[in-house]
Amino acid sequence: MGKLSTHVLDTSIGKPGQGISIQLFRISGAKSQLLTTRLTNSDGRCDEPLLEGDQLKVGEYQLEFDIGAYFAKSNPSLPESGFLNTVVIRFQVANALENYHVPLVVTPWSYSTYRGS
Repeated sequence: MGKLSTHVLDTSIGKPGQGISIQLFRISGAKSQLLTTRLTNSDGRCDEPLLEGDQLKVGEYQLEFDIGAYFAKSNPSLPESGFLNTVVIRFQVANALENYHVPLVVTPWSYSTYRGS
């Protein structure tokens, strides 16, 4: 059985992104269904997979990371209106038996992601 997980790395300080709110949605056409909301722990990860086993289905998903609030709290010297507020990653699960790890590498001004396992 597969699982879906994520983590956040703040490369502006070279440390995990702690306390970041993450929302996971299942996308079906123009509709989105909120599946879960989590906070990252001290290692920048969620304590449990976002989905696993029968919960993970083939289809389209969206992760939303509230990094604006994270950077406002963790780096108060940044300008009041930061550049990035919410990072949205929309992706496909093609095989629900595989593991999907969707990390976010972020700074206050940029981000990247990739599919891990």
